[in-house]
Amino acid sequence: MRLFETRPGDDGLPGPERALAVLALITGTLMAVVDTTMINLALPTIAADLDASASRAVWITNMFQVVCAAFLLVFAGISELVTRRRIYLFGLTTFMVGALGAALSRNLEILLLFRALQGLGAAATLSIGPSLYRAIFPSRLLGSALGLSALVVAGGYAAGPTLSGVILSFVDWPWLFALNLPLGLCSLWLASRALPRDKPRQGSFDFLGALLSMLMLASFFLAMDAVGHAAPFWQVSAWVILSIASGTGFITRQRRAPYPLLPLSVFAEKRFTLAVSASGLAFIGQGLTFVALSFFYQEQMGFTPLETAWLFTPWPLAIMLVGPLAGRLADRINPSVLSSAGLVLLIVGLVALALVNESMGVVESLWRTALCGIGFGLFQPPNNREMMSSLPPERSANVSGVMSTVRTVGQSIGVALVGAALALGLAVQVTLWLGAATSFLALLASLSRMSYARRALVERQTSSCGK
Repeated sequence: MRLFETRPGDDGLPGPERALAVLALITGTLMAVVDTTMINLALPTIAADLDASASRAVWITNMFQVVCAAFLLVFAGISELVTRRRIYLFGLTTFMVGALGAALSRNLEILLLFRALQGLGAAATLSIGPSLYRAIFPSRLLGSALGLSALVVAGGYAAGPTLSGVILSFVDWPWLFALNLPLGLCSLWLASRALPRDKPRQGSFDFLGALLSMLMLASFFLAMDAVGHAAPFWQVSAWVILSIASGTGFITRQRRAPYPLLPLSVFAEKRFTLAVSASGLAFIGQGLTFVALSFFYQEQMGFTPLETAWLFTPWPLAIMLVGPLAGRLADRINPSVLSSAGLVLLIVGLVALALVNESMGVVESLWRTALCGIGFGLFQPPNNREMMSSLPPERSANVSGVMSTVRTVGQSIGVALVGAALALGLAVQVTLWLGAATSFLALLASLSRMSYARRALVERQTSSCGK
């Protein structure tokens, strides 16, 4: 297989070791992604069994997401001091302990505690996943590697709801958590044997920056959640003020810290900054669309939650098919061109979805959803490659943390925008138009990156002629 061929001069791991290391990353990523999507579908069942209200049961998901979001940048920074391998092993172990505790929980409070532990473990593994792909694969295959990563994540999103429905048809909800244990043990064994052993960085850790980062991201997520649930204005305002204040403090600290958690100098590279901007805006559009369509399918078209999950399937399936191909092409073609083409398709698909009405059949919706998936699959791996390759390898952990944080923040904003729109009495189709608008902004960022690359090339050629 091309991904595991070794050529003279290749960096990264040799072919056989590369295969084992990738398998460790695949199983670990699947564990985190599938767990999230499975539990979302099972929330009504868990709430009924634990005698909890729907508003309290939502925190089974929220607790996981808040903790995961808060610690993404922190673990990316810690990995430089203790190595990515150790952080990944810690994350897998912590996630499995949390899953075991959640499976054995018999009241909501204990379950939330172990869900927080799962979120902590997921943050450790997801924050450094992309940087591990860069360490495992040679530079010539970076796009293909990130395409494989996109396939795994999309596969998890596609399989999670269906797997949850099947499991709950035969056994009780604790088995949803227990399913993580054999998968986690397999990933832990592979990771301990095959992940690269990088050298730790010398120097101190930015504890104040880490604290401010956690406050900034956790309060931001809680603000977005409050908006999505139409919370009182004072509650939303309090979380927003805390997020802005801690974010301001975080930026100030990063400018002064001798070993900053996130060196702000990485954003001086315009290719990286524009790729990050495009990614965040595209994830807002995706997060917004997923939630908006859930309401549309169930409340306006009368589908059950499980039927709704099936209607979403074309999106991740299309990413699974297109993502690896887009990643391979990104190793040969300008990634910005591929990303921009993918965003055009995504915008067309979102506009087409916004035009769907209750009288249209299932097929009318499915091809539109598939078109969105094709566009997103063509956009994401090349864009991730652009982010990774635009900075030196020693900044891989920082890039990885930013990638994971931007994805989480973007999806949270998307969910909050749907909630705010529905609270204002706007139609679901309006939010889909909003998703198309944010994706158009992502396209502008991607096109700006292409224009910047052309200007930089002209400047280099002019400089060479002058010499």
